Amino acid sequence: MNDMEQLRQSLLKIDDLLASCMRCGNCQAVCPVFSQTCREADVARGKIVLLQNLAYELIKDPKAVEERLTRCLLCGACEHNCSTGVKTLEIFVEGRIALTQYLKLSPIKKFIFQSLLTHPKLFKNAIRTGSLFQGLILRRQKNKQNTATAPLLKPFLGARHIPTLPKKQLSEKYGVLVGDKSKKYNVIFYPGCMSDKVYTQIGDAVLSLLFHYDVGVIMPDDFSCCGLPALASGDKNGFDALVKNNIGVFERIGLDHGVDYIVSACPSCTETLHKWWLQLSGNYSLKERDVLQKISAKAIDMHDFLYNVLKIDTSKTTPKENAAVITYHESCHLKKSLGISKEVRELLKLNENYVLKEMAEADKCCGCGGSFTLTQPELSLKIGTRKWKNIVDSGAEEVVTACPACMMQIADMLGRNQTDIKVRHSLEILAETLKAGK
Repeated sequence: MNDMEQLRQSLLKIDDLLASCMRCGNCQAVCPVFSQTCREADVARGKIVLLQNLAYELIKDPKAVEERLTRCLLCGACEHNCSTGVKTLEIFVEGRIALTQYLKLSPIKKFIFQSLLTHPKLFKNAIRTGSLFQGLILRRQKNKQNTATAPLLKPFLGARHIPTLPKKQLSEKYGVLVGDKSKKYNVIFYPGCMSDKVYTQIGDAVLSLLFHYDVGVIMPDDFSCCGLPALASGDKNGFDALVKNNIGVFERIGLDHGVDYIVSACPSCTETLHKWWLQLSGNYSLKERDVLQKISAKAIDMHDFLYNVLKIDTSKTTPKENAAVITYHESCHLKKSLGISKEVRELLKLNENYVLKEMAEADKCCGCGGSFTLTQPELSLKIGTRKWKNIVDSGAEEVVTACPACMMQIADMLGRNQTDIKVRHSLEILAETLKAGK
């Protein structure tokens, strides 16, 4: 499909989706961007007004359209709280696709999404090389977040604190896992880029838990990125290439027999596998769409799998008297898109060494939004600072979240403010109980 035809189809989709918006303004109360700017153009209702005349606005001032559409975290708060069920996320994604078809993708993004990420071996080698030479660029910080700054990259990253790369990627540590059909459950573990290449301790926790609960694990070493970063940038071509790469991997594994679920510890990945792959596959072959139907039906968050499928009993554990205080930040994609909230809190109870103390606005976006931190750094910092303050005010010794991207953003906020609080994934807390023989 050529670019103009893709643009035409995106505009038609947007027109169909806009009809249900009543312009009630309820989205104002929950939008993290609007809470900072108080600009009507920054809230869902304002963007919908823009998208109603998108074809005209693109011709009139495409850069202004780009500025307004990128001032959105795609957190889903507006859709989650919409009384009329407006599919705002789908509207904004289609808007970005149309915008990118009109303005074209930058050469850097095109290389990342369509060349680097679509070649898993190349991506692995790039990360491996980066881990070897990161000491030349990164300045490690002495903090509990284990972050680093990059003075040489300040024009691009500013004062941002970023995670350091591990010596070995998850797929290098464990190799290919093929499952065990004698087990009650066999699952495919889709680690995503973050758990495989950055926060490998999350992948360690997932595998430890699955092995402990006698679940057969299938984990190939050639999954591609789920494609959400490309999609958030409006790169439908890059997204399609990544999805089709992954379809090939799933076809090789086989989904009809011996695979009960596809689990992930990244809510963004889970949402993408469950929703976006199938929803945006209108131009795919019937065979590809059949595979995506099966993937969508089997994709599940790891917390959901542990609590609702394995039905782990959380009622028999109480915190120790000297239990450390932790607080929990809810991932937008986990709660608002996948509907998983109480499950995480219940599972955290299994570790008697911690007691949960709720922070204010626990389900308020942390300001990450993937590339939002780069395209809208000032807004991201303001939203993140609000989250940082709520964490500190909770009095917790550690902050826990169920999303690797949220971990990165929160670690950045804590690092910048020299706050002595550790950031961990909720599954790391749960996996600790296995060391105690529980």
